[in-house]
Amino acid sequence: MTTRSLLFAFLLTGAPRLSAQGAPALPRSTPEQQGVLSSGILAFVQAADTSVDTMNSFMLVRHGYVVAEGWWKPYDAKTPHSLFSLSKSFTSTAVGLAISEGKLSLDDQVLKFFPEDAPAEPSENLRAMRVRDLLRMSAGHQTEGEWWQSAAMQVKSDERLTKMFLAHPVPFKPGTHFLYNSPATYMLSAIVQKATGNTVLDYLRPRLFDPLGFENPTWVSSLDGVTFGAVGLSVRTEEIARMGQLYLQKGVWNGRQLIPAAWVAEATKLQTSNGSSPNSDWDQGYGYQFWRSRDGYRGDGAFGQYMIVLPEQDAVVVITSGVRNMQSVMELVWNILLPAMSSGALPEDVAAQRTLQTKLAGLMVRVPPGRPTVALATRVSKRWYDLPENDRGIQAIALDFKSPSPAVLVRTAAGETRTPIGIGSWVTSRTGFTNGMDRLLGVPANPNVAASGAWSADTVLTLKLIAPQTPYYSTLTFRFDGERLILDGEYNVSFGPTKLPQLEGKAAQRR
Repeated sequence: MTTRSLLFAFLLTGAPRLSAQGAPALPRSTPEQQGVLSSGILAFVQAADTSVDTMNSFMLVRHGYVVAEGWWKPYDAKTPHSLFSLSKSFTSTAVGLAISEGKLSLDDQVLKFFPEDAPAEPSENLRAMRVRDLLRMSAGHQTEGEWWQSAAMQVKSDERLTKMFLAHPVPFKPGTHFLYNSPATYMLSAIVQKATGNTVLDYLRPRLFDPLGFENPTWVSSLDGVTFGAVGLSVRTEEIARMGQLYLQKGVWNGRQLIPAAWVAEATKLQTSNGSSPNSDWDQGYGYQFWRSRDGYRGDGAFGQYMIVLPEQDAVVVITSGVRNMQSVMELVWNILLPAMSSGALPEDVAAQRTLQTKLAGLMVRVPPGRPTVALATRVSKRWYDLPENDRGIQAIALDFKSPSPAVLVRTAAGETRTPIGIGSWVTSRTGFTNGMDRLLGVPANPNVAASGAWSADTVLTLKLIAPQTPYYSTLTFRFDGERLILDGEYNVSFGPTKLPQLEGKAAQRR
């Protein structure tokens, strides 16, 4: 390497960082030192930036070194992100640790742990259901059951979720029928809690989260006090990468065996066949709460959270995003990122490294296109529009373009909120208008909100709201027509409808 290359590599990698727990962060390196073309990473990032709606974060680890990392503003490195079903791989790890400590076994009957919740006359298939069947998504069910969505949304039930699970029909012999089954993962969490006396979150703190230097992982619990297991874990991008690297290293971290190597091997190998398409990463088989991939294996979550572990390439790819087509993101990894990796170190490409770093530093979720202001803005500024009763609880809404910081003002039964709006940029506020996103699965109470707006026509303002702890964003379109306001809205992704009912507001008397 030339002196100039060494200097650039030092500026790129920097001094070792420490997590809040005091554990060293993953070391940094230039891509070429670890056998990855900076130009290839750049091509991947550019493709993701233009074709994926919406990327949140990306990190590539090769040979134990972070060689590329980026966050699309308003997402950032410090803010935890809801993982949805990527949480399942962490629950699997808790099960493996509990087994290694002799607290339970793969062949334990599920009924053994919940005698108080068992049906009066359990079916033969329910009696045959084992812990391993829950792990490999072959519990014997035909459906998850309608109760699960209500449970995940924290809707109160008169019965324990474990009892509801055991009452659900089991038409297939366990181990013979694959069904992706979040309630089964919830049961694994409940079993760990029964066997150890700790929730999965508390059980994993000293055994996994603290040694890996996780800052403050949070995990939503059911109203029964059980960590959901299947969903609800929130951690940072690098923390996902550390988990992937731990599995890549067969459970070893800083010379310490955190997870038994045998469990890593069993959890990530094919345990259940689930499809036949060679081009689908959801048809390559399933392990113990890990998906097999066309290359390696992964944990993933709804709308695009990925922890892809590539043993043959000695690499980990982490992505968080908000997409409807999760396969499209995987295709970019296989078609662009993997070909950029070689078996040995490469000559430093300082020019490509600099271009890549500039691109990564400037990433931003696309803001609404249009003009920063129009003549109408002054006339409608601070003018309230009363809205009919609606499920989002919005009583009245107004826009403020006269103050130094533009904002959307919203009145609900709880009071009035003011949410700053970036024009051509993102402005994040600690509490702001969510347009109902706070009701979506995976959104914390009182989430941060980032907003950006633009005039797409003389009488039309488009406002985009992001909940940056999640993959969700909401688009609001204000159409002004004399005394009327037509308000359309939609979510980028959702477990339910994405299109929101149109609201028609009427200008209130000036105050």
